[in-house]
Amino acid sequence: MCTIMVGLVTGTPSNAVVGDAVKDGSYAFTAKLDIGGQRSCSAALVEPQWLITAASCFADNPSQSLEVPAGAPKLKTTAIIGRTDLTRDSGAVADVVELVPRTDRDLVMARLDRPVSGISLATPATSAPLPGQEVRVTGYGRTKSEWVPDRLHSGSFTVGSVQSTHIGLASKSPEAAVCQGDTGGPAFRDVGGRVELVGVNSMSWQGGCLGADESETRKDAVDTRVDDIAGWAQAVSSRTLLSRANWKNATQMASGYFTSPPGTKRRMDLFVVWNDASASIFQGADHDDPRYPYSAEHKVAPAGSYWKYARAVAGGSFTGSGTDGLTVRWDNGKLSTYTHIDLNGFHDEKVLGADGSYWKNARLIAVGRYSDNALRDDMFVLWDDGQYSLYFDLGNGIGKRSHLERGWTAAAQVSSGEFGGGKTAGLLIRWNDGSATVLSGLDATGYHGRTSIRPPGSAWGYVRNLTVGSFSGDVSRPGDVLIRWSSGALSYYPDVTPQGTTHGEVQLVD
Repeated sequence: MCTIMVGLVTGTPSNAVVGDAVKDGSYAFTAKLDIGGQRSCSAALVEPQWLITAASCFADNPSQSLEVPAGAPKLKTTAIIGRTDLTRDSGAVADVVELVPRTDRDLVMARLDRPVSGISLATPATSAPLPGQEVRVTGYGRTKSEWVPDRLHSGSFTVGSVQSTHIGLASKSPEAAVCQGDTGGPAFRDVGGRVELVGVNSMSWQGGCLGADESETRKDAVDTRVDDIAGWAQAVSSRTLLSRANWKNATQMASGYFTSPPGTKRRMDLFVVWNDASASIFQGADHDDPRYPYSAEHKVAPAGSYWKYARAVAGGSFTGSGTDGLTVRWDNGKLSTYTHIDLNGFHDEKVLGADGSYWKNARLIAVGRYSDNALRDDMFVLWDDGQYSLYFDLGNGIGKRSHLERGWTAAAQVSSGEFGGGKTAGLLIRWNDGSATVLSGLDATGYHGRTSIRPPGSAWGYVRNLTVGSFSGDVSRPGDVLIRWSSGALSYYPDVTPQGTTHGEVQLVD
């Protein structure tokens, strides 16, 4: 197998890896690119709808300039992903419809016309490769005896020099070389059984590759680094993250700092229960673009799980540890709090109300800071009869209760948030007639301000789920309202205050 080398000024673009043919299904994240029937390159699948590869694959004249315009590729480009043996019909075939290039190195993200499923991903590393470290390179380029191989090949290399935008690779086995057709292919390391992408093939000397200068014996290569641009790659791929989900199927939503503490640059996460009883955490992004508030979706419960019994969920802080958990009202009347949830699941369940208890009559819940307890949140409960109550300090179980008011049977959704900088959290309520109200400063004596932000008959009559949190990236304003509409669209309103949604609407999914 021959691999391409990135960053060598004296090298030539390579397109294939000379080495061993890989067994079926191995390194399935490697893709073969056909660029207008004129060029062949390799790539790596880093998200279900995104490849990462070399910009030189798409440049008009790579020997003179690696500049590639953003947008659709000039030539029709087809990607075959997950097909180790090209004579078979496994894997997926998709068109590349958008290129997002880096301007500082031989690198481009390529968006597919649809997400592919059932294929493992190559995750960009977040730490630099070290000199002497072993990496593996894969590609569909030429070998020493095949002009157009029909199998994926791989070779073992050792990291040499590590520069600001590229790394040098030295062939570790006699046969390993980067050849024509391997450009853009992945160089990766194995960390505990998990693939970490450290580079993509850019250039090589192609020693031993079919069609190369027979006097050339050098098999070293240069790869473009990806470890230091993992955040950029994540920001690019997040453009299609939310559109891949069918939001009509969302049954419960709750926001919280589940994967990182508040006050960090990262936005709040979103917990979602789907109608097949699976559950996801959409991890908050740490880039600056407010149109893409999440960086990745993590499945935390499979289809058919016990989450089909959840009837109300709310995120909140229950331990003072800095990360959030969930309070859940189940259909059998059980009320429980998971003091912490993360990408590994749900931790430390505390049962606040037993099966068959009066909690079955709790229709809506909202968790927030309604008292002067600086460490743990309290809970608002709206009962079936229209009465609402407050329960204080959920971290210590169900504590003191305040019954406050009746007559709220027309409330459809409720969520807690900080509106207008009051000493305690307030509530956003969406009513059955499409009106919406902000209640400011809720505490044991009631609320201390009531403002209508949507009149009866408004479009908010089509809201099916809402949750309040910090999604726009400004952690000093945690009153953003995320909405799932009956059409399956998803949007949010930044910094809602008692004066209303004065900062417009950010459309996330049409």
